[in-house]
Amino acid sequence: MRSATSFRMSRWFGSVVAVIGIGLAPVSVEAQQVPAAQNDSAPQVSALAPGESIQNLDQLKDELKQYHDCTCECGCYAKDLDLQADRALQFLRQRTAHRRAEEKLALVLDIDETTLSNYEEMVNADFEYNGNAFNAWVSSAKAPAIPGTLRIYQEAKRLGVSVFFITGRPESQRAVTEQNLRGQGFDNWQQLALRNAAPAYTTVLEYKSAARGDVEAQGYRIVLNVGDQWSDLKGEHEAEYSVKYPDPYYFIK
Repeated sequence: MRSATSFRMSRWFGSVVAVIGIGLAPVSVEAQQVPAAQNDSAPQVSALAPGESIQNLDQLKDELKQYHDCTCECGCYAKDLDLQADRALQFLRQRTAHRRAEEKLALVLDIDETTLSNYEEMVNADFEYNGNAFNAWVSSAKAPAIPGTLRIYQEAKRLGVSVFFITGRPESQRAVTEQNLRGQGFDNWQQLALRNAAPAYTTVLEYKSAARGDVEAQGYRIVLNVGDQWSDLKGEHEAEYSVKYPDPYYFIK
């Protein structure tokens, strides 16, 4: 962001100064008045508009890259993900230690930026969403696992908690999504819910709320839900405990 240029103002008097006692002649008004354009090396700048406080888009993109690479004062993406994953693990262990014999416990996981990372596609697209490019990336089935989520998944399996994936990806991407999950170590889950082509729900929040309702209808108690968007976590049929991952890359209602 460009900063405002400071500049000096010279003050000139329009009256003739009569110098007495040293024999100097009066000086003309014209000789003392200097136009501002000739007197100042910098342009005259008025007060800044409120919008000048908004950070430049290119600087924001650079900060996103630095956050991902852990090279800026804003924080470290991988460290923040691990911190949230550890919180989820701590709750999961405490909750399962007090489960009732008849309880069917469920873990709900989002996929994009929660279970699998799409950062490679995002940075190649300069953080601009392009449907064709993103779908091609999904079809490649090479999105890497987010390590903290893999730890949560493995611990849930060890503790006898059933895993449900609920994603906003369309049903048409089921095969490649399953391939990607299995290739990254998520090889056994209870159910993978994808969004149907028909727009039955106005928002993702409504869709995910209904999908969690379907989990409960099967007799499960959702004890933990992990996602990168508030729309993954809020709404109807919320989990006993929800953990939100940081995601400064995009926002979904």
